[in-house]
Amino acid sequence: MKIYLIAGEPSGDLLGSRFMRAMRQKADGNVEFFGVGGDTMEAEGLKSLFDISDLAIMGLTEVIPSIPRVLRRIKETVKDIVRVQPDVVITIDSWSFSSRVHKALRKLKTGIPQVHYVAPQVWAWKKKRAKTMYKYVDHLLTLFPYEPKYFTPYHLETSFVGHPVIESEVITASGDDFRKKYDIPADKKIIAVLPGSRKTEVSKLLPVFLKTAKELEAADDSFYFVIPTVKTVAKSVKAAVAESGLPILVVETQADRYGAFRASSAAIAASGTVALELAICDIPHIIAYKVSPFSAFLARKFLHIQFVNLSNILLGREIIPELLQERCVEGNIRNYILEFLRHEDLYDKQMNGFAKVREILGQGVQTPSQNACDVILKIIRDKN
Repeated sequence: MKIYLIAGEPSGDLLGSRFMRAMRQKADGNVEFFGVGGDTMEAEGLKSLFDISDLAIMGLTEVIPSIPRVLRRIKETVKDIVRVQPDVVITIDSWSFSSRVHKALRKLKTGIPQVHYVAPQVWAWKKKRAKTMYKYVDHLLTLFPYEPKYFTPYHLETSFVGHPVIESEVITASGDDFRKKYDIPADKKIIAVLPGSRKTEVSKLLPVFLKTAKELEAADDSFYFVIPTVKTVAKSVKAAVAESGLPILVVETQADRYGAFRASSAAIAASGTVALELAICDIPHIIAYKVSPFSAFLARKFLHIQFVNLSNILLGREIIPELLQERCVEGNIRNYILEFLRHEDLYDKQMNGFAKVREILGQGVQTPSQNACDVILKIIRDKN
């Protein structure tokens, strides 16, 4: 069996690696993987066609300069799929890139089943997209139980498989082991600092997060800051930390990332899947985000949601402070972190909310990755 996987950013790369592991077990090893992925998919045996940092971009004004490179990568990917002739093509998240690959394949009439994993957030914006996806994709795998209803009325076969965060290694990671590994004293309060996995995110968020760290350190010398980062932005993160002069530990492996989470008293995070990982292991946190003023204007005009944080969306109420754009400043972040550490009302509100989030994402008989594999195996069997 030949499966072609395409993950455009680190969160999709992680999801892809878990899918690969589960599929290898389901298929008794009788499977070969091709495609585009990052470090964790490569650790599972994928030889990526190119470095996914080329695709890790966000916001309209940030995307425009990268268009020629992205278009080139689309052509390379489609050409490679035609060469490999896989049994199925699975794109993971990153719909802007994935959709163009799917459209190009449709024009070629390859007959290869085309699947997308992680539904575009049509409930937030671009609702018309749900009406047209069936033209380019044969099947959609969703992470949340409320998502299929947006697509099935428009002729797109859709399967809810579950959210992979509930099979995250963060659940079994050890904060004590992390402290021992880096010789961090027990009386130090670790704060995890997570400025994102895209270069544009890091450039906008890390300076604010570092200023926050400086203010917290000035208020209390018992703080210890850790930045878990990823390959796509590690170089720029290390350079910014070195320039700041702050004694901040930067870690790059997945094991260290999850160990740092488990050891943390609180976290400062960019919006994204990472916030769900913090939620399922009861780490109080805020999320912050900044884009260019023009991108922010467009988001406010076209986004039809009350919240951007997934825990808040799932619960229908705000338990995670969302510090977006002009609210994303060091003073706001500092005040929330200090409030968490005093275990005041917001801390209790988050702990209660996190328990409900875990219920909503609740684990079934199989893991989400195993559920996804079952759907893919059926698609391949039906084709043959």
